[in-house]
Amino acid sequence: MKTCATVLLSTLATAAAFTGSSTSVAPRCAGTTSTVAINSAQSDLESLAVDLNPSIKYFDPLQLTTWNLWEKGDEATIGFLRHAEIKHGRVAMFAFVGYVVQSNVHWPWAMKLDGTLFPSTDLSPPEQWAALPIESKHSILTFIGFLEIYSELASSVTDKKVYQKHYMKGGKPGAFPKFGTAVPHPVPFDLYDPFGFSKNRSEEEKARGLVVEINNGRLAMLGIFGFLLEQTIPGSIPLLSEIVKPYGGDLIAGKAFTFY
Repeated sequence: MKTCATVLLSTLATAAAFTGSSTSVAPRCAGTTSTVAINSAQSDLESLAVDLNPSIKYFDPLQLTTWNLWEKGDEATIGFLRHAEIKHGRVAMFAFVGYVVQSNVHWPWAMKLDGTLFPSTDLSPPEQWAALPIESKHSILTFIGFLEIYSELASSVTDKKVYQKHYMKGGKPGAFPKFGTAVPHPVPFDLYDPFGFSKNRSEEEKARGLVVEINNGRLAMLGIFGFLLEQTIPGSIPLLSEIVKPYGGDLIAGKAFTFY
């Protein structure tokens, strides 16, 4: 129950404790307790929280950073929470932009070889998803699953020329591992920064960019939840009443996420 609650709270990311940083969490020696490492990780959270929200600052009323998730220690727990907020903030930003685009743009080309067009903007985004062919849903979810599995497995190996440390083992939260030579692909680009625009940025610029990304991710989480609330409970978000189309299905168990 504790683990489930932690995952849920980390995805919501309403506390400044769930933050990423350009400074990696210090690793812990096997079989020992590193008070210095834990204090460093905790103080890093608290200092970054001031940059993220000077009014609220550090806020962790449930003391999630001390829950010792999966018996991995406090610094691994902090790494998990920080990575969870950054990742889910990115997902929320994609979701928010996608919701806006899908509500206003109808792709003019055919979706299938038989000439079937993409769902019309007369449908809300959940209804458009429900109208997609099963093949489309499978391809989308397979790609997402590959990225998720690869990011976890590739961060667990030791070849530092290609991979990186796992975010729960001293690695940098939010960093997606390079594809390197382990995954052959026709275009020699990585998922993050494929054209190398960020490799020459200063540490100060990277730190500022991380703060901007986390805050944008938090705002996007509120935004996409606002869309979902208004379409399922009309009038719950008055500012969106004339913008968002009502949806009568069940977002979790209903047609919006039905595969067959």
